[in-house]
Amino acid sequence: MAGLTANGTDGVGRERFLADVAARGLHVDVVERPQARSLAEAADILGIPPADIVKSLVVKHKDGSFLFALVPGDRQISWPKLRSLLGVNKLSLPPADVALEVTGYERGTITPLGSTTAWPVYADATITGRRISMGAGAHGYSAFVDADSLTAALDAVVADISDPG
Repeated sequence: MAGLTANGTDGVGRERFLADVAARGLHVDVVERPQARSLAEAADILGIPPADIVKSLVVKHKDGSFLFALVPGDRQISWPKLRSLLGVNKLSLPPADVALEVTGYERGTITPLGSTTAWPVYADATITGRRISMGAGAHGYSAFVDADSLTAALDAVVADISDPG
């Protein structure tokens, strides 16, 4: 029966994700997994180190627009580095409801692929040269993709934007 599940998703996010993947010609493997309560638990379920799970963070720019910051799971966003790269003095993480509104994805499922708005993407340089896992637009799913193919397909700016977690 169609409709929203308890966590607010109805498959539309995953469908948007898959449609965008296909449109970009990316090769992505989506796996279903039990819902994880933390990044460490998700890494354990997937059998990969936390560094191989890339967090897609929605960041609010001081001008009111947004961007995606892709950061490995074992690292954290470096606000000074990202502000310097963008030439601004203020950036912030929006509340969960705003992130949902501007991407169409709930926290824990966010990905630039299939976002309702194609915000600019900034990827931490440490994700390159390997296969990574990331959100696939719905709870209980993870996507595996070559990071270099992903950053190229998203026309991402690849730079040092993180610090060790």
